[in-house]
Amino acid sequence: MRRLNRKKTLNLMKELDAFPKVPESYVETSASGGTVSLIAFTTIAFLTIMEFTVYRDTWMKYEYEVDKDFTSKLRINIDITVAMRCQYVGADVLDLAETMVASADGLVYEPVVFDLSPRQKEWQRILQLIQSRLQEEHSLQDVIFKSAFKSATTALPPRAIPHPRGHAHLAALVSHESYNFSHRIDHLSFGELIPGIINPLDGTEKIASDHNQMFQYFITVVPTKLHTYKISAETHQFSVTERERVINHAAGSHGVSGIFMKYDISSLMVTVTEEHMPFWQFLVRLCGIIGGIFSTTGILHGFGRFVAEIIFCRFKLNSYRSTSVSLPDGHTSNHLPPVTDNSTH
Repeated sequence: MRRLNRKKTLNLMKELDAFPKVPESYVETSASGGTVSLIAFTTIAFLTIMEFTVYRDTWMKYEYEVDKDFTSKLRINIDITVAMRCQYVGADVLDLAETMVASADGLVYEPVVFDLSPRQKEWQRILQLIQSRLQEEHSLQDVIFKSAFKSATTALPPRAIPHPRGHAHLAALVSHESYNFSHRIDHLSFGELIPGIINPLDGTEKIASDHNQMFQYFITVVPTKLHTYKISAETHQFSVTERERVINHAAGSHGVSGIFMKYDISSLMVTVTEEHMPFWQFLVRLCGIIGGIFSTTGILHGFGRFVAEIIFCRFKLNSYRSTSVSLPDGHTSNHLPPVTDNSTH
């Protein structure tokens, strides 16, 4: 009984077989077919390798939502070099109501030489080159997100100024003719430090043309949650607009000379997630490539043979009609096959 059931099952499966089976004796091989098959297999192999490369790669997905965090404090990490003596430089942090919420007590002063060494100049040149490329090629930011946790920090050792939300103004305490507000921003970031992230103002250098000059940076901070296959972290990205002018009250240019950084926090939060192609999607795309190549090459090969046969037949027909012989009476006769009359009388 089991054998009978198994036999019926096999017969049922054979009846359901939808794939045609062509005997080998019915298959005709040709040099053109072999050439097309070789091209098809080569194309399939090449596209398969390319598709596998795409499958191994990852991409960053950006999602936007309203930032609902109203209680956390924002941390500023700044490393700036000013071409003045330390006793002439001070800093304060003001909120929206122009009330001081932090002073220069959080700063660490280090006497340094404003001019860079040849090695530092090379570092700054490379950093500025990366900054310019980031502005042109925005996809490079994804590469930085993926490799940020594999590399060391791109700036000098940071010095942090923790303070609440508000607007920060970094400037001199008083005005003096000996002041020089030429400065270099080695590092400026918000929130937790993430090694390898290149911020928009890193490596920026400004040279003052007048001792009574104002430099302003208008910064928009965007909270960012970063999720990669290596690590998850909460950081802050920012965009910046720069402005500088000489303070001249006689000419109507009022204000206080110094370096001012005014920041505002965006109400939107960005979630950046590293994603990978699912394996089932890779298999579907691979099957599409193989089936598409076979179908396309088969159609092209059949159409090519059809055109070649038409051209060859016309050539043979013209050659056959142009062949003739001369008869003694001056008439010409084509080489036609003799006609045999097999009728009986």
